[in-house]
This record gives sequence, C-alpha cells and structure tokens, in this order.
Amino acid sequence: MTTPDTATLLEDAANRIADVSRPDLQIMLRRAALLLRNSWSIAFEDDMEEAPRDLSGELGKTRNDTIRFIVRKWMEKNTYLPVHELDEEGDTEGKLD
Repeated sequence: MTTPDTATLLEDAANRIADVSRPDLQIMLRRAALLLRNSWSIAFEDDMEEAPRDLSGELGKTRNDTIRFIVRKWMEKNTYLPVHELDEEGDTEGKLD
C-alpha cells in the first residue's frame, strides 16, 4: 500500500474541510510548510544571476522555470535526454484540423 503525498492529503482535506479535525489539519499544514521551506532552489554568484533573471523576463517564465528550460535544452543537446522535435516534412504539413 502506498501512502498519499502531502499535496493529495491537502486536496482531500480541502474537499471535506468540515470533516477534518483541527489537529489533523495542523499536521498537514506543517508538513506543507516544511516542504515549501526546504524546496529546491539554485543560488548563483552575483555576476551570473543577471542572465537567468533577464532571460526569464524575455521568456515570460519564472526564474526556476527558466533554469529548468536551460538545463533541459543543454541535456537534450548533449544527448543526456531524448530530443523531441517535430517532423517538418510530415503528413500534416500545411493542414489544419
């Protein structure tokens, strides 16, 4: 049997808020706060921090999403991940559904 993750427990509690005891809700909220407090972040040196911040503004993404995007593209380019490219010569060229 698998145990549900914190997000699932919180969603379930939100769906039946009147039935959740105060101590159970406190435990769930403390777990969520702990997860948020310990969430992953990357710190760069000052001279390198400006580039992802500027790029995130151009892309309209958050700083963390921009860093994930950069790492994914680097991993695809260096064959650590498969590349997902569209076939421009495919059957759907020029057709709209």
